[in-house]
Amino acid sequence: MKRNVNNLLLTIIALGLALLVRAPFADEHGPGAAPNGITLPQDYKDWRVIGSSHRVDNNTLRVILGNDTAIEAARAGNTNPWPDGTILGKLVWKDTSHAAWEKAVVPGEFVHAEFMLKDAEKWPATGGWGYARWKGMDQTPYGKDASFVQECHGCHTPVKDNDFVFTHPATIP
Repeated sequence: MKRNVNNLLLTIIALGLALLVRAPFADEHGPGAAPNGITLPQDYKDWRVIGSSHRVDNNTLRVILGNDTAIEAARAGNTNPWPDGTILGKLVWKDTSHAAWEKAVVPGEFVHAEFMLKDAEKWPATGGWGYARWKGMDQTPYGKDASFVQECHGCHTPVKDNDFVFTHPATIP
């Protein structure tokens, strides 16, 4: 009996130590995958801007970023359809007024990061796009299960004739 209690105690201590040692490294690989398996692109913070938008219905500012494939397509006007391999990222903030210039609208609280990944073979049911979203500064994956993509795709259906993409790349001289 005493031996079983000792073994149980040693097991509990070992598990506790393993958790303590692992805890500082829990976020080393970033936030978890979306319910459909899409992972947050690791290098998206280094992508270039394709466009921006301001939604007056929910008072948010959005910056639309693209991976290299998306940037090349946007600069060449090859966006309808976007080529496979394209990844569009949208970073969303609540809008707020600049403290020193009330008429200037600037990013406030971070809301979420959204991504669309183009792969016509992988996602034929959603126009060739895979969708994912991470909410807040802690980047919590959005959606209870993989069916959340129907919500995303439903929203994008009005722009079906623009390859399901709302963004119009900004023109640059």
